[in-house]
Amino acid sequence: MNPGPAGAGVRRPRAPYNDGMLDLEDIFGAGGPLEAALPDFTVREPQRRMAERVAAAIAGREALVIEAGTGTGKTFAYLVPALLSGARVLISTGTRTLQDQLYAKDLPLVARALGRPATVAVLKGRSNYLCRYRLAQGEAALPLPLPTGMPGAEAPLERIRGWALTTRTGDLAEVAGLADSDPVWAEVTSTRDNCLGARCPELSRCHVALARRAAIEADVVIVNHHLLLADLALKEDGFGDLLGAADAVILDEAHQIPDLATQFFGAEVGSRRIETVLADLEGHLKRRGGADQALPQRTLLEAAGAVHACVARMTRALEGRSTRLEWAEAEPLLGSDVATLRARLGALTERLRGCETDAPLAALAERCAELTASLERIGASDSLEGARSVQPLRRGFTLSLMPFDIAPRFQALIQARPCAWIFTSATLSLGEDFGHFTSRLGLAEADTLKIDSPFDFERQSLLFLPEGLPEPQSPEHLSAVMRLARELIEAADGGAFVLFTSHRSLARAAALWRAAGAPLARYRLLVQGEAPRERLLQAFRADGNAVLFGTASFWEGVDVKGDALRLVIIEKLPFASPEDPLVRARIAHLEASGANAFRDYQLPEAALALKQGVGRLIRSEQDFGVVAICDPRLGTRGYGKVLLAALPPMSRTRREAQAVEFLRRHVAAPPALEALP
Repeated sequence: MNPGPAGAGVRRPRAPYNDGMLDLEDIFGAGGPLEAALPDFTVREPQRRMAERVAAAIAGREALVIEAGTGTGKTFAYLVPALLSGARVLISTGTRTLQDQLYAKDLPLVARALGRPATVAVLKGRSNYLCRYRLAQGEAALPLPLPTGMPGAEAPLERIRGWALTTRTGDLAEVAGLADSDPVWAEVTSTRDNCLGARCPELSRCHVALARRAAIEADVVIVNHHLLLADLALKEDGFGDLLGAADAVILDEAHQIPDLATQFFGAEVGSRRIETVLADLEGHLKRRGGADQALPQRTLLEAAGAVHACVARMTRALEGRSTRLEWAEAEPLLGSDVATLRARLGALTERLRGCETDAPLAALAERCAELTASLERIGASDSLEGARSVQPLRRGFTLSLMPFDIAPRFQALIQARPCAWIFTSATLSLGEDFGHFTSRLGLAEADTLKIDSPFDFERQSLLFLPEGLPEPQSPEHLSAVMRLARELIEAADGGAFVLFTSHRSLARAAALWRAAGAPLARYRLLVQGEAPRERLLQAFRADGNAVLFGTASFWEGVDVKGDALRLVIIEKLPFASPEDPLVRARIAHLEASGANAFRDYQLPEAALALKQGVGRLIRSEQDFGVVAICDPRLGTRGYGKVLLAALPPMSRTRREAQAVEFLRRHVAAPPALEALP
């Protein structure tokens, strides 16, 4: 089913910009349209060089991998040639923040500067759009009904009902005061699982279908990586193939793609998802009541009860466990329950298929069939295909399969769509080598280009590698790191990120900080998990002297320009934990195939993660600060040279006094800041 109009995706492309008046050198040069549109624009030769290579890739429909160092201005370097080309372009980002910035700020600005208007569409995941059918069903349609009398539950729903009468987009972000965490979202949006698709009585007014239709007709479409991969791997239930209408696909923050694609090409079955199907079935049968005596309600409920009993038995078997288990560890606990669950879901699927005249039941049959197929794949896979694991949850579990090698499948999907594929990020290479990134995605034939950052790292920053700290496995390591952190933070007068490799270390460090009492009380402490990420960042920027403790999500995708951030402390090297069953399985797989798991997997992953963490500090020409990496292995292990070679060319010291002096000198007289375009 394609809800788009006839001919969608085959409309006449825009003419390329070929009036001969300006070329890329003029556009990015002094006195050009970008400088005229942006008061703070800085002419950067690397930016123009990247734009020229992107333009060539779009024209030649090539695959291109570009690492653009921080400050290159890579966003404009791909937007300008994309708009000038006349091509239909799909831009995929890793974060909603960048997605919104492209749509609301960057694209309109570049289009005005070039005099090159374009139709732009933002496409979000379906959970962002109002589902008219589910809204009409009311509370009875909830997979997990809101408790009556829940504070704040009724008012948002009434507000949404009023807004639904006038909205054109159906984007729930338009509803003032509606928090992302509000439980009402589940009541009024659909998922891949519960969407009725072509069977929906509201199809002609479906906001998801209309948004996709607009996207297929647009010159430029902005999506996120999750949606792109869904379209690439799943075709999103037939709601239009976005990629089929694109002449060029540009993936910003592309370093995220290998791990995200591994998730999409794997398989996962969670007890929550199964229970949601069962609750939707029960709710639908209750609403139908005795209206249709032909419905075999008793046999459906019996089959659903058998599935529920199996899920409950598996949940009890995993009680008391919280860490992810390898499949071999979980098998003695679960016995034959996985095979039983697969058989019972299969039986429920067949009974639902006997009710194909009932649209919601037919949709439930498809959902059950997908769960059954995923369980079949997980159960039948072997140690060569991927890592199987079981994650116990508080009230359930998740069974998953993560494939070891997605390169052939990703490569085949790209080759089936003959358009330009441009992958860009600030962290794709190790030194001059892109092999770790390109090999994971089957991009061995793609051209690569590395553009160094224009920032003067040697002058602006200092890399402090402290001596004498305990080894990371020592119980004294964290306490020693926090003592050093206190000295550095006081020298910097706050303005610090302290980055950890585990939530356990973060929690212990926060407790140590708070136990210090008055001496550190003048610095506002912001701790990941105690407030939403964006709220923590807003508070950090506004305070100017705050200290933020964070783990994985703060190592990348965080942009704090100016002197609010002048110190980054990294607790230890970000090697993936060998205790993680997925990591352990990948190591075993590589070693069994004759590879060197540390050299080919653990070290490159750690180097790229470290590069991301260090990259939080210098975000503009006027930024300054110190990065302290509190792991003695950088100086005592041979691989330390590999990790250091991946970092920017910062000045280095092993003397704490020099780091303290650098901070005090710059904090006393910080340079004036300039915003980057």
